[in-house]
Amino acid sequence: MKRLILSAIALVALAFTTQAYAQKNPMVGGAAMYANKDIIDNAVNSKDHTTLVAAVKAADLVSTLKGTGPFTVFAPTNTAFDKLPAGTVATLVKPENKEKLTKILTYHVVAGKMDSKTIAAAIKKGNGKAELTTVNGAKLTGWMKNGKLILKDVHGGMSTVTIADVMQKNGVIHVVDTVLMP
Repeated sequence: MKRLILSAIALVALAFTTQAYAQKNPMVGGAAMYANKDIIDNAVNSKDHTTLVAAVKAADLVSTLKGTGPFTVFAPTNTAFDKLPAGTVATLVKPENKEKLTKILTYHVVAGKMDSKTIAAAIKKGNGKAELTTVNGAKLTGWMKNGKLILKDVHGGMSTVTIADVMQKNGVIHVVDTVLMP
């Protein structure tokens, strides 16, 4: 039974990895993402990540995410931010909420470059689940479901990776459909 479960995990991980590597410069938000550019230089071109870019600027994290890293970023789309209660984003980007915004944004970042193959290996090693420590110190739990990586935050909120392995010169971005909360 355990062997069957591990085989199923490996098969799902292979599908996750194959889908992710299908394009050299995948399109995200209508723009090609180039592996020779950093996280910020690519993100600013995605029309699906304007809210994330504005939040990163408000939290003064631009220079960090332009740094050498490497970083793994689970990047919420504008639609993901729209799922938050009305007024949440407008409140978070105010200067007096910079600390809270920074905590939320850094909860979407893991130190190191964790492509889908690395995440799949961690899931396999964890018998179907992987615990990822974010740069703010809190944990995310990841597993595969129907060929997609699912992430669960510490409050039970869940997000799905919709585009995996968007390679950057200073890490990798995985686009997610829901904002995770620390």
